[in-house]
Amino acid sequence: MSQPICNILVLCTGNSARSILGEALFNHFGQGRIRAYSAGSQPSGKVNPVALETLTRHGIPLPEARSKSWDEFAAPGAPAIDYIITVCAGAAGETCPVWIGHPTTAHWGIPDPAHVEPLAARIEAFEVAYQQLERRVRALLALPLETMSPADIKAAAKRIHEEAAA
Repeated sequence: MSQPICNILVLCTGNSARSILGEALFNHFGQGRIRAYSAGSQPSGKVNPVALETLTRHGIPLPEARSKSWDEFAAPGAPAIDYIITVCAGAAGETCPVWIGHPTTAHWGIPDPAHVEPLAARIEAFEVAYQQLERRVRALLALPLETMSPADIKAAAKRIHEEAAA
């Protein structure tokens, strides 16, 4: 497997649900072209079990799933992040750390499935979030990222989100 062309950080406030799904989807469908990570501004400290169940149901591995702070990716020695995708309005509106390399950012707002009640509705909400993220991830990965500028990738990510939300 060759070296990934870029590192993507998927951010959400709690890093327990949507960002976990995004990390797993990018790594699975990226097939080594990219390396994805996830983090949160106020990590919950645990991954939502329904997120893991949703990934398992779709055959998407994420063996190292854990809820972690975005500070890990702003610290010396952290992987250089090329692109940041926020998946919740909270993380998109927060003051982020100063990222090494000043990565390009895009926002893909996905409704939070983590607190939907009752459990059957929460499972369905996770499935909806999974489907929304999968469409966006596949669309972005279908592009010739290797030959695109950061500005072109940012514009493409925005367009993909807008088209998927329409």
